[in-house]
Amino acid sequence: PGAHIDVFLPSGRRRQYSLCGDPSDVAEYRIAVRRIPDGGGGSIEMHDLTPGTQIQISSPRNAFYMAVPGAGSPSTRLRFIAGGIGITPILPMLRLADRLQLDWTMLYTGRHRASLPFLNELSPYGERVTVRTDDEHGLPHASTLLAGVDERTAIYACGPAAMIAATRAGLPTGSQAELHHERFSAPTVVNGTSFEIELARSGETVTVEAEESALDAIRRVRPHLTYSCQQGFCGTCVQRVLSGEVEHREQLLTNLQHQDGQMLICVSRAEGQRLVLDL
Repeated sequence: PGAHIDVFLPSGRRRQYSLCGDPSDVAEYRIAVRRIPDGGGGSIEMHDLTPGTQIQISSPRNAFYMAVPGAGSPSTRLRFIAGGIGITPILPMLRLADRLQLDWTMLYTGRHRASLPFLNELSPYGERVTVRTDDEHGLPHASTLLAGVDERTAIYACGPAAMIAATRAGLPTGSQAELHHERFSAPTVVNGTSFEIELARSGETVTVEAEESALDAIRRVRPHLTYSCQQGFCGTCVQRVLSGEVEHREQLLTNLQHQDGQMLICVSRAEGQRLVLDL
C-alpha cells in the first residue's frame, strides 16, 4: 500500500499515479486519474486513451509505505486522512488495516461530495470513516483532522499541501505520534534564491529561478531527465555535485551521501551562486 507507478504517455509526458487497488490482488494495477482541464495536459491525455492503446509503465515504487503496528511500527492505532484524489494511496492502506483487524479511523475531506471518488467503496466501513466536505462544514481545522489521535497513533495523510500543513501544525510540540504524508504536487519553494547550474558533460548552464526547482530548470534543456516524486522522497532524481555547496532540503540521503556529493535536484538547492553537476 502507498506505492505508485510512472506512466509514459504517447506524447512523451511522464506522470505518476498511486496504485489504488486491493493490495492482495497482484494480477493487475489500478489507478485513478482526475481530469484537470487547465492542468499540464497529462490527465486529459490519460482520459483520451482508448482500449488497445499500448503505453509503458514503470515498476511500482513506494516512498509512502505503511508500517503495520506491531510489525514495524510502535504505534497501536492508525489515523488516515485523505483530501480529494489523495484517497488513492490511502485506499489500499485501510483495506489492509481492516483485513488485519487493526484499530483505525479515517477522515475523508474535499470541496463537495461530487469531488470525492470511491465513496461507494468506503461505505462498508461504517463509522470508521468520516466524510467531511467544505461546502457543508467549511475548511477542516487541525482538531478535526487529528480527532482521536494520541501518542500511540500513526497518521497517514495524503492531499493538498494546506491539509498536510494543517495536520503537521496541529500536532503538539514534541508529540511522539508518527506522521507520514504524501502530496500530489511538488512543494512550494520557500526562501529560494536564484542560482546557476552547469552541466559538466555538455557545458550547458541553466538558471534556477528563486521559485522553481533545480529539476524543473534542468528539464528545460534535458526534458527526458529521470525523476518521479518531485518531493525528495523517492531518490530517483539524485545527481552528483562536482563543485559548489548544496543546501540539502530532504531527509532521504544520509550524511555520507551528502559528503559524497549526492543531491536530490527536485528539492535541494545551492548554498551559493553556482553548482556544477555531473550531467
